[in-house]
Amino acid sequence: MNKFFSLLSVLAFSVLSASAGVIVLEGNYQGKNIYVVNPFASSGVGFCVYEVTINGQTTTDELNSSSFEIDFSFFQLALGSAVEVKVKYKDDCKPKVLNPEVLKPMATYEIDAMAITKEGVLKFTTKNETGSLPYTIEQKRWNKWVDVGTVQGKGSPDVNSYEFQLGTIHSGDNEFRLKQVDASGKSRPSAFIAKYKSPLPPVIFNDAGKKVSSSISFSDNTMYEIYNAYGNIVDKGIKKSVDVTKLDKGEYQVNFDNTFGTFKK
Repeated sequence: MNKFFSLLSVLAFSVLSASAGVIVLEGNYQGKNIYVVNPFASSGVGFCVYEVTINGQTTTDELNSSSFEIDFSFFQLALGSAVEVKVKYKDDCKPKVLNPEVLKPMATYEIDAMAITKEGVLKFTTKNETGSLPYTIEQKRWNKWVDVGTVQGKGSPDVNSYEFQLGTIHSGDNEFRLKQVDASGKSRPSAFIAKYKSPLPPVIFNDAGKKVSSSISFSDNTMYEIYNAYGNIVDKGIKKSVDVTKLDKGEYQVNFDNTFGTFKK
């Protein structure tokens, strides 16, 4: 009898010691499965992984293999659904997840509507988000798209509403768009562009073509960029007067309002 209980104790200890580690993967379902490399257990008997769960439910994946696929289809998850995957493995061995990035949000949004109010507020609604990614608001300015702000995405596939107060409206015609960058580094700008006709008068560069020693000024506050002769940006901001005492001698280009100018230091 004592030998029987001793044997049970050994078996119980073996099971507990087998529960050595857990790989936890969290994110949002993007319609793709996860692949795992599954080495032999250190004992040489059986494979390393002994259980996989998705949101607390044990999967029916075939784990007795040197590699296997974690199949989400059985759980009938909606795109963008929050998921937690746990890969439980034995002592003295460790599996390798080949593509954990498939649970990270992708830039899948669609613009439902986007417009600018007379108060300069950008309002937009989106749908089909599959995870919370920031929206970058870009403005077409100086023949390029310039970042002017961000709004955190809600991540829901349903219709989501957003607002952003624009502080960079220039004279004349303005254009704005959205952009998201996902975990892969892929940038996805919107094809839809919101347009706005500004009643503001054109900003004047008071020192256009002049030689200056300490500062340059504009007729009003404006977003600006200063480039040296090598095309490198040396200063930017939103100001009416800009201190240039620290700039080297030479010729500079200034982007301001919706146009360009030059000065010499």
